[in-house]
Amino acid sequence: MRAFDDSLPKDLNTEGRGTRAAGAAVEAKIKVYLSIVIPAYNEADRLPSTLKRVLDYMALRDFSYEIIVVDDGSCDSTADIVRQFMATHETVRLVSNGMNRGKGYSVRHGVLEAWGRDILFSDADLSTPIEECERLLPYISSGEFDIAIGSRALPESHLVVRQPWYRERMGKAFNWLVRKVAGLSDIPDTQCGFKCFRGETARHLFRKQRIEGFAFDAEILYLARKFGYKIKQVPISWYNSPASKVSIVRHSLQMLKDLLKMRWADRRGLYED
Repeated sequence: MRAFDDSLPKDLNTEGRGTRAAGAAVEAKIKVYLSIVIPAYNEADRLPSTLKRVLDYMALRDFSYEIIVVDDGSCDSTADIVRQFMATHETVRLVSNGMNRGKGYSVRHGVLEAWGRDILFSDADLSTPIEECERLLPYISSGEFDIAIGSRALPESHLVVRQPWYRERMGKAFNWLVRKVAGLSDIPDTQCGFKCFRGETARHLFRKQRIEGFAFDAEILYLARKFGYKIKQVPISWYNSPASKVSIVRHSLQMLKDLLKMRWADRRGLYED
């Protein structure tokens, strides 16, 4: 399991520069209300409609925002598509991993590059529609909670397009096991790719994140509990994507290995401040 570089993104580290330009850049970044982080690996087919939908929705909001697409070493035209949007939308940014590192690494990279007061990450397929952020953001902006997560397991949630029955059953069984290993028995859905954080909370947790793959969601929630952050589970509407890249068998086994490594790392004190 590779260790991450805990340093700030270079463009945020302005200490010692003393230039007016650097000060203006930092001031502009602080004024961003919401950063939306979208990890993307070979998403050339889905990304144009995703970015258009997010931009159209955000254009109707009355707060500042940025959209950060993290290219996870794609071998298609994912990066080129983002650059096309950047040419006409100054709120869109491209961050590149340089090679394929995994969803967990990608979200972390995007979070540590984000300038927002609050930070939302969303899957590139918009299985949870971007409009659902209206359900999560009030819990963060009120200051009552540090993290708000979309949950497909709540009775009020609306699964508009469900998974095939065998994937749904296997997913539930695996999620139960994940919660047992991670000690998150009261969070029935750790893996929904739609989570919102107070900016300082996200930066604290993601700097400590060690898992680069799909188990990072459970790790972040585990760390949130460890450090006493308040988590709100929120019902959402959700649409299953038939083009999901998650393999029930292969990725489930890797996630279990990663979560066992997480518990071992915690026993060794590797997550301590």
